[in-house]
Amino acid sequence: MEFPFAADIEQDMKTFFGSLREKDRRRYAAIEARKLGHGGITYVASLLGIDQKTIQHGLHELAKLPDIPPHLCRRPGGGPKRR
Repeated sequence: MEFPFAADIEQDMKTFFGSLREKDRRRYAAIEARKLGHGGITYVASLLGIDQKTIQHGLHELAKLPDIPPHLCRRPGGGPKRR
């Protein structure tokens, strides 16, 4: 497979990937692989140095995420308190 990303973008992806927690790493890799379509899992797994099954696991996690409307992400009363 040709390299769909330039070398500087690949480096940024690796750096960002390294800054994430394990669950977020799986999901990020899954999103990048899905964007590429056919062969994406193989390419992203090779680029990020992870197993293809890890990306497949991330794809399953993404499919199970609940649809949370943006206005319901924070509980009422959350956030900084007024003075």
